[in-house]
Amino acid sequence: MLSSQEQQWAGEPAPPAGEPALPTAPDASTPPAPRKPPFILYLEGDEYAEALRMLTLWVRHLLVPVYAREVSSTAPWCSRWWLHPEAIAQFYGLWLAWQELTGPNAGLSGPANWHRDHLGPVMNALRDPSGPFAGCKAGAHRAKEIPQVDPY
Repeated sequence: MLSSQEQQWAGEPAPPAGEPALPTAPDASTPPAPRKPPFILYLEGDEYAEALRMLTLWVRHLLVPVYAREVSSTAPWCSRWWLHPEAIAQFYGLWLAWQELTGPNAGLSGPANWHRDHLGPVMNALRDPSGPFAGCKAGAHRAKEIPQVDPY
């Protein structure tokens, strides 16, 4: 059972003073089936390939034509962005948010929230002069040099 404080943290209203806390689930002894996280870098094999294929369609046919700005030294781009794991992860998160915030149940402010909370921060991070595309030039991909990490 959750305490009153734990229920508040979980977003549940606290019971009135003197009343017992509500149980968390009808059968707390049976754990829920594990869900795969919606993070593309956790996927493998065919599942990863299909997720990346769908993502590349969205990036190529919606994101880049509408939202990509001209390439410059202050806003680099890599035409082979899928070779940058950071770009894959960032674009995938952006795509998931786009699906949630522009879908039929998004509400009227969903698209505005997507632009404000997701699009700008992701594009600014990826196109930053020191971001993942920093070493890439128009039509030329250069893998990012990964910093060394000493063993613990």
